[in-house]
Amino acid sequence: MMNRLVFLVLLSFLPAGAGAQPVDSSWAYAQERHRMVAEQIEARGITHSEVLAAMRRVPRHRLVPDAPPELAYSDRPLPIGQGQTISQPFIVATMTQLARPDSTDRALEIGTGSGYQAAVLAEIVDTVYTIEIVPELAETARTHLQQLGYTNVVVRQGDGYKGWPERAPFDLILVTAAPEEIPPPLLDQLAAGGRLVAPVGAQDEVQQLTVVTKDEDGVQRKQVMPVRFVPFQRK
Repeated sequence: MMNRLVFLVLLSFLPAGAGAQPVDSSWAYAQERHRMVAEQIEARGITHSEVLAAMRRVPRHRLVPDAPPELAYSDRPLPIGQGQTISQPFIVATMTQLARPDSTDRALEIGTGSGYQAAVLAEIVDTVYTIEIVPELAETARTHLQQLGYTNVVVRQGDGYKGWPERAPFDLILVTAAPEEIPPPLLDQLAAGGRLVAPVGAQDEVQQLTVVTKDEDGVQRKQVMPVRFVPFQRK
């Protein structure tokens, strides 16, 4: 009992990321998050210490309230309504690590969904701008992120194909739905030295998780792994 109490006290004082506040100190859920990271993420090759720490902190169960609590930290996508899903934790961790987030970064996310990926980013970077095309999902994510204390996340409802030009350039861009080709406006809004991570490909084909970097020589692309995402929507 003493060890458990000591752990709870220490957990409540773990430092939050930029703009984030301690959000959930439930013993059971904290244990589930640590198990998720150890078994599903760290064991499968994710090594970025801040990504691992962020995923130990973010209360995924609070962002998928319609899913059974026992599935919140399982290694699977979960429905979030409106025909959309939240990616499995390993894919969230993989995309975040590939983006190489830093505490001074300004991030753009296309496809807010439940807000989980935005919350993970918000634990690490300076500011997250996130766009969701489905009005109901945008409003729900905005509400949940505010309730969890993420003051460094700005949610916009709109067409993510156009990006967010008035807030550009972005140090990193994550696209959480699959376009057949990366939208040119997003490439234009990527800062020099920036990283863009997106699943690319048609729905009837194997999509490829692709990393785009921009430097003085132009745009470089690298395919990392086959994936399956919901289609990129446009108005």
